[in-house]
Amino acid sequence: MSYKSYRYEGLKKLCNTVFEKFGFNKEDSEYITDVLLLADLFGIESHGIQRLSLYYKLIKSGMVEINSEIKIIKETPISAVIDARQSIGQIAGRKAMNMAIEKAKNVGIGIVVVNNSNHYGIAGYYARMAEKEGLLGISMTNSGAITVPTFGKEAMMGSNPIAISMPASPYPFLMDMSTSIITMGKVEVYNKKNQELPIGWTINSAGEDTSNAKEVLYNLSNKKGGGIVPLGGSKEITGGHKGYGFALTVELFTGILSGGLTGNYVHTQDISGTCHSFIAIDYGIFGDKKAIEKNFSEYLNEIRASEKAEGKQRIYIHGEKEIESYEDKIRNGIPVNDNTLKEIDEICKYFDIKLEP
Repeated sequence: MSYKSYRYEGLKKLCNTVFEKFGFNKEDSEYITDVLLLADLFGIESHGIQRLSLYYKLIKSGMVEINSEIKIIKETPISAVIDARQSIGQIAGRKAMNMAIEKAKNVGIGIVVVNNSNHYGIAGYYARMAEKEGLLGISMTNSGAITVPTFGKEAMMGSNPIAISMPASPYPFLMDMSTSIITMGKVEVYNKKNQELPIGWTINSAGEDTSNAKEVLYNLSNKKGGGIVPLGGSKEITGGHKGYGFALTVELFTGILSGGLTGNYVHTQDISGTCHSFIAIDYGIFGDKKAIEKNFSEYLNEIRASEKAEGKQRIYIHGEKEIESYEDKIRNGIPVNDNTLKEIDEICKYFDIKLEP
């Protein structure tokens, strides 16, 4: 499996055009593209342009409603519940986090939950929205069931990521992680590369470890059992029950609090039903903001400067690798693998457009 690099501007133009061809207005098309390609710039191939094919299928199937009228169904000074009405997740996500940010600036904290939505890209995008406004940002989402509970062999939770971002120096802090050991997108990437998965990432329909990406995708698509294991692995002795607990926590903050669907019902019966949670906190409610940021930054720098393991030259803080990847890919282009290019080519033929190198 080989890769070909494309200029960011070329991919941006393509995605903007594709989403406008789908029927999204110009502003929304540019926003969806921004979320999508930030994943590629950050080096998160699983959630970047390779997801264009997923959106293509969801929109053609009617699971995503173009230009949906998003509705606020309950609101207080610090909270809100939004019905996305089958909107694409990025549009619902932008509205929800902007509401959370406004509430945090007014009263110190804002919590907005969303139901009846769709895939929203990388969770870190929305946490960063709050961080850029000088706030502590948190975002979570559930998804279709791909993760198996500890001691189980049936997928009951999604990848259920949690993202947290806060201002710090010299780089903002950004932790963005799935509560499954890997995401579905990564299994798809391994399948496209025709590579075996590392043992300990996934289990088959019998609940046994498997390295066969194609088998895992088939079983999940056809409800045959098995799936991805939680953070910590498939066994309690390695801490898998902790990742399982985090996945359930995300279900609580998304599907349960929003009155929507839990992961085992998301993407069933031609309904997406994905649910999200967005939290913005003005940490000035706890003390002097600059002092808090300074204390946090000093602690992170102490970690960077701490003793390294033998043979290791650097300790990273969450968000550093993403910044370095961003700078590299803006200069040198975004690599896209052959099978993703085939999917993009199919979309281009459908709309009679071209991807510029």
